[in-house]
Amino acid sequence: MAFPRPALARDEQLLHRLAELIDEEGVDTVVIGRPLSLSGNVTASTEDADAVYHGMVQRFTDMFVVQFDERLTTVTAQKSLSEAKLKTKNHRERIDSAAAVVMLQNYVDGLNAE
Repeated sequence: MAFPRPALARDEQLLHRLAELIDEEGVDTVVIGRPLSLSGNVTASTEDADAVYHGMVQRFTDMFVVQFDERLTTVTAQKSLSEAKLKTKNHRERIDSAAAVVMLQNYVDGLNAE
């Protein structure tokens, strides 16, 4: 089951903080979101996510690192948070964490369907 973690800043310490989380949680697979436009086209955000993905693959050679389509996860997360009566306005980190949970759960559900 996927559960939320605080969103991590996209800065020069990102891979270091991810390594710490991976060690703490005993992670063997990392799922990186790939934000495509609704039409499936590559955007600047996609290219940024691709760079993070490639950095992860190079740094964490002993684990499985995969990219997964994250289209509509933010919309789904906002709807879920709203239904739970949680404020989302000006709470981007909360939305990002919830969207990551949606994406990861979609990934896991896809594995279970195979």
